[in-house]
Amino acid sequence: MTSPQYAVMVPVKPPARGKSRLVGPPADLRRDLAAAFALDTVAACLSAAQVGAVLAVTDDAHFSRHLAALGCASIPDGVTGDLNATLRQAAAEVRRRWPELAPVAVCADLPALRAADLDAALTQASTHQASFVADASGLGTTLYAATHDRFDPRFGLGSCLAHLGTGAVAIEGPLASLRRDVDDLEDLREAMELGVGPHTREAVAGSEMR
Repeated sequence: MTSPQYAVMVPVKPPARGKSRLVGPPADLRRDLAAAFALDTVAACLSAAQVGAVLAVTDDAHFSRHLAALGCASIPDGVTGDLNATLRQAAAEVRRRWPELAPVAVCADLPALRAADLDAALTQASTHQASFVADASGLGTTLYAATHDRFDPRFGLGSCLAHLGTGAVAIEGPLASLRRDVDDLEDLREAMELGVGPHTREAVAGSEMR
């Protein structure tokens, strides 16, 4: 049986401010979808064999209670407006709480995420000091893992090349559910074809997007 090796950090914008690029749905549906994406992402992470803990980073105290119901710990966003600095602070908190676990950052907009894909990626990550998973476009990043002394995330525009520039290794394999982040309606359609989690299914079922 595989022993947990990682603590996953999931940065979560307050759902009311999330998914601004998801143009089309009204504001209340965008809020519900952003919340659903995060809940399904966290649930998948918690069910992965190599994950020993999940730590959400969010300033939404109300939403953190929903995450806690899944078994996810939460801390406030340490550096508003600077995701990478926030993740470095979160990694320090991981080291304090779970010193036996390595930090890995996973985006909160992976509603189709499967634990099997996450475990497959983490198996590869365990052989490198720093590694990442490129998103479906090949430009962005959905996962970044590193040893504590090498943890230097570069999320943002062109993050795939930025991570390569730090010496991080691109994780190989299809990993379709881990690469399919959702920024717009076309991304959401593709995620639904892969099969989204229950929170996203419920949010979509209650809308006119079915």
